[in-house]
Amino acid sequence: MDGPQHRGFTLPELMCALAIMAGLAGWGMPTFRELALNAARTREVNEFVQAIHLARSEAIKRNGVVSLCPSPDGATCAASTDWHTGWIVFVNLDRDSPAVRDGGEELLHAYDAWDAGQIAANRTTLSFRAFGQSGVTATVTFCDDRGSGAARAVIISQTGRPRISLRTSSGSALLCS
Repeated sequence: MDGPQHRGFTLPELMCALAIMAGLAGWGMPTFRELALNAARTREVNEFVQAIHLARSEAIKRNGVVSLCPSPDGATCAASTDWHTGWIVFVNLDRDSPAVRDGGEELLHAYDAWDAGQIAANRTTLSFRAFGQSGVTATVTFCDDRGSGAARAVIISQTGRPRISLRTSSGSALLCS
């Protein structure tokens, strides 16, 4: 007989396996962080584009004005170009400009704040009419802690159609503050 057979790993084998696993985890963690940040930014951009489509379609359906504005409380408009606190879509019965949600104006949807980043725009409100957006173009920039290199913009044409871009409407790089 050769003697008892032992199963298991020796200490040097175990240490080598742990070192390889630690190296792979250290290499993969930044990739997972980027993936999570990209997913969060994409979700916010998609929600904003969905809000634009909602406002455009409701304006056509109601043959009136439907507006978007930043809203920290989900009910009233803030006089700010900082949209990361959330925004609302509402029927703007009195067609005021800049749009302000007054009593009796129906709230169509309220969007939550984005705590992981900043959303800045060159407009305080966006108003859509049944036959286009009355000559107001806008750029809304989404930034997170990675800065301008990872920023995305939603550019809204005069007809109210949104597009997502890595650059401004003039072709220059996006800036995050």
